[in-house]
Amino acid sequence: MLSAVMEDYIKAMYVLERESGGRVATSALAEYLDVTPPTVSSMLAKLEERGLIDREEYRGATLTEEGELVALEILRHHRLIEAFLTEHLDYDWADVHDEADRLEHHISEEFEAKIAAALGDPGLDPHGDPIPDAELRLPDPAPERLRLTDVAVGDSVVVQRIRHQDEASLRYLAEAGVQPGTELVVVDVAPFGMVTVATDGSEQSLPADIARRIDIDPVAGEAEA
Repeated sequence: MLSAVMEDYIKAMYVLERESGGRVATSALAEYLDVTPPTVSSMLAKLEERGLIDREEYRGATLTEEGELVALEILRHHRLIEAFLTEHLDYDWADVHDEADRLEHHISEEFEAKIAAALGDPGLDPHGDPIPDAELRLPDPAPERLRLTDVAVGDSVVVQRIRHQDEASLRYLAEAGVQPGTELVVVDVAPFGMVTVATDGSEQSLPADIARRIDIDPVAGEAEA
């Protein structure tokens, strides 16, 4: 049995590996989890003893095959819970991440299966993240998407995914009316600053660190124009 804290580290490792495309530095994991580097080093040593990660000095850490399966199981729990809370319990999409963080460690496989069945085995959670299936396989990867920080003034785009879903960022985006499925027109891109977008007749200025977390696709027809 793994503790909830261990599972949090494994999930964070998985997310950061996918973001960086390689090994995860102690400092990056510390920043992501908002803990100190010595705390991370101590936990990584425990996970290494259990065969869940592989560490190399000065090169960072990576999940082993067993560690990746654990991460996918946690992500399946988390993302199914998020979908269930929004679709069946009337939670706002911006509020479900932290609730799922608390619940993901405690549901049984039977309960997980019942949630999946009640939802019709969805492929995406409310933030646009893919949900591993019952065999812990992810859907075929979509083509690499642009981020909102990659676009030019005048571009029309559709929000597809919100990455790194801390409560403050999700609440900020919810109040700005920006979520998966929202169509945006880019009004202004300030160098190293705000990205201003128009949606539903109003303009919203998003800090670059938040805009960078938003995966987008061109509005249908824009790519061919």
